[in-house]
Amino acid sequence: MTDTRERILDVALVVLGADADAGMGEIASAAGVVRRTVYGHFPSRTELVRTLAQRAVDEIAAVLADVEGSGRDADTAWTEFTTRLWPLVHRYRVLVTLRRGEHGQDIHALLGPVEEVLARLVSRGQESGAFGRHLPADVLARVAWGVVFAVADAEHPDHAAGARAVTTTSLLVLGVPRDRADALGAGSV
Repeated sequence: MTDTRERILDVALVVLGADADAGMGEIASAAGVVRRTVYGHFPSRTELVRTLAQRAVDEIAAVLADVEGSGRDADTAWTEFTTRLWPLVHRYRVLVTLRRGEHGQDIHALLGPVEEVLARLVSRGQESGAFGRHLPADVLARVAWGVVFAVADAEHPDHAAGARAVTTTSLLVLGVPRDRADALGAGSV
């Protein structure tokens, strides 16, 4: 039963990634099950999307906890976070689209704890002088991590920005000097 549920979630990422408006029937068909099976695991499309979002948040939070617990300087920790986040952003890319629609409030609520940890990381970076103080830590964290999703959302298949570009860009937003951002970004390849 768990295998079927996980297969439905994996297939839903692909189907919704191709068409964010795809219905439960299309997901069921692609998963090789009947609609009733999908509804047996997820009573509504909203619940399916919420479960996908929770799965993404859990993976992002695990990466962030590992990076934040490393004791590294804030800018190095941010670099490692964005480098490790980049593949997850692509896996869950459909959530970028879905968070702009009817599911946005739910997805943002699930991301709340991640944003709190990022705000603490940015605050630590501001205190050490690694990050700028041009915005409050919580706002600056949201803007800098939003860059990652904006680049992923705008990325064209024929132009892969990659972890290096997105890391360097987010570090620049955080107020890291260009030379330092380039050096840290170069290590994120």
